[in-house]
Amino acid sequence: MSDAHPEQLLIEVASLPALPGVYRYFDAQGQVLYVGKAINLKKRVSSYFQKNHGGTRIGHMVSKIVRMETTVVRSEAEALLLENNLIKTLNPKYNILFRDDKSYPYLKITTTGFPRVSYYRGSVEKKHRYFGPYPSAWAVKEAILLLQKVFHLRTCEDPVFNNRTRPCLLYQIKRCSAPCVGHISAEDYAQDVAHAEKFLRGDSQEVMASLEQRMMAHSAKLEFEQAAELRNQVSALSNVLHQQSVDNVADRDVDILAVKVQGGKACVNLAMVRGGRHLGDRPYFPAHVEDAAGIYSDDTGEVESSKPAVSVEAQVLEAFVAQHYVGAPVPPSLITSEPVSKRLIAALSLQSGVKVSAVHQPREQRRTWLEMAKTNASLQLARLLAEEGSQQARTRALVDAMDLAIDDLEQLRIECFDISHTAGEATQASCVVFHHHKMQNAEYRRYNIEDITPGDDYAAMRQVLTRRYSKVVEAQREAAHTGTGQMAAGTGRMPDLVLVDGGKGQVAMAREVFGQLGLDLSLIVGVEKGEGRKVGLEELVFADGRDKVYLGKDSAALMLIAQIRDEAHRFAITGMRAKRAKVRVGGSKLEDIPGIGPRRRARLLQRFGGVKGVESASAEDIASVEGISRELADEIYRALR
Repeated sequence: MSDAHPEQLLIEVASLPALPGVYRYFDAQGQVLYVGKAINLKKRVSSYFQKNHGGTRIGHMVSKIVRMETTVVRSEAEALLLENNLIKTLNPKYNILFRDDKSYPYLKITTTGFPRVSYYRGSVEKKHRYFGPYPSAWAVKEAILLLQKVFHLRTCEDPVFNNRTRPCLLYQIKRCSAPCVGHISAEDYAQDVAHAEKFLRGDSQEVMASLEQRMMAHSAKLEFEQAAELRNQVSALSNVLHQQSVDNVADRDVDILAVKVQGGKACVNLAMVRGGRHLGDRPYFPAHVEDAAGIYSDDTGEVESSKPAVSVEAQVLEAFVAQHYVGAPVPPSLITSEPVSKRLIAALSLQSGVKVSAVHQPREQRRTWLEMAKTNASLQLARLLAEEGSQQARTRALVDAMDLAIDDLEQLRIECFDISHTAGEATQASCVVFHHHKMQNAEYRRYNIEDITPGDDYAAMRQVLTRRYSKVVEAQREAAHTGTGQMAAGTGRMPDLVLVDGGKGQVAMAREVFGQLGLDLSLIVGVEKGEGRKVGLEELVFADGRDKVYLGKDSAALMLIAQIRDEAHRFAITGMRAKRAKVRVGGSKLEDIPGIGPRRRARLLQRFGGVKGVESASAEDIASVEGISRELADEIYRALR
């Protein structure tokens, strides 16, 4: 075995059992490098350390391994499921990773009273009926609109429904049958709900026949108004079915998966068919494709060595299937652009309790669906590559414009700060991060600003910059003192550029903070709004004494700066609004006090930062607010106790 690894690690490798399991490799910093499965742990793991991998990707990974963890399981299926659960949880550097997306949206039909149709996202409850999942919120809303047009189901909330005295606009435009005011009987409405559910399950022809039969029955009884309503429903449903040219009654629930790999990037396009209706698609873009594919190709494990080489496309697709359907419902049929391991499909069947089949050379309608998915995968990947190329060009333009000493554009890190409040109330600062050519949402931070004069943006900026970078300075000093050269986890590193939303005043405050902390003033750049606050006319203000710079309306560097500044503003204002709403909870307590109207309430909230602040204030403090007499202040003080 290799002499480059710790002796303890090699002892652990030599003592592994010849049983199925999952292994994890760690580097010196404790970061997970790779998660893999094996039918025979001893044979698989030993293969990494018994061979000289040279300068291959697997060689680079193996050279970093200092620690290993293993878990023994009962079967290969259990190993596969555990492997992909760990991949999703640990985000290892050398595995193909798919972002663990939010739960899919569903169409929900309640079961109480007059059922309501609505958009739903979350855990599914048994007491209501759910249809889906849908690939996007747009697809759900389109389905709801369709049910309104054809079956006239209500979408209003129960409190609105229970308190209506006359029909709303939806009844007037023939999108609802107005059960709230009794314009339709409970029996007829229940029948419409039943037809809508059958339609969503794919029984559209049965629904059509039932509607036609009811229409003829009303016509025979000379009930022409009711017959006309049903005729309109039949006509609307016919139009829908005609437009749904990709419908196929034979395939009720199917997922279509197409993969495209180009330029070191990959795209898996997932299209969904539910109830025989094609609901649309959604693209997924995995990370670490090249590293993971290289390791997979070089892996000398017992499974891969006995089989022909697997294409990158097939590796990406198998990784998606394994990670996507672990813990998520899987339809009975998968149509794939690449062959998928039979063992993987068997494991999914075992996990879900549903017999799952996979076809990668479909015919007829299935082939049409697959071709559509392939086309969309190609288009989405081309869009991603174009966007990334454009973003990299913007990054290069910014580095050149700012004359930054950055060799690797990937490592350019920019942090941008903004302050948001409403007339001094609920002041909050935001810090957004640009790194690796894109915004890093996971590294965004919000700071609650306290103990300042309400509305003092300069003091707020001083506080947030001090709180952010004093920790970095302390970590740097500690690292230098210990001689390790490594900073404590969670402290982050100094950015290459610090943007502040504002002009000379904000920049002066940032310069003061950086001067006190002993940081480089050249890092600070203020984004000053131009004439008329028009986009594209912004000027850059420097803290180190350089003259203002106007990059030009069409400058790629200015476009990137504006993008980062706007994101900081968005993040700050959404946080401020949430905080304001929180502190205003219970604001009615003030309005219930005689003599307190909207103006006085606003002044009190602004002065004390919310209802809690007013509650903790003394009567003398309350009386100091404009428009509040001493008698009223005493009344407020007593009312809030």
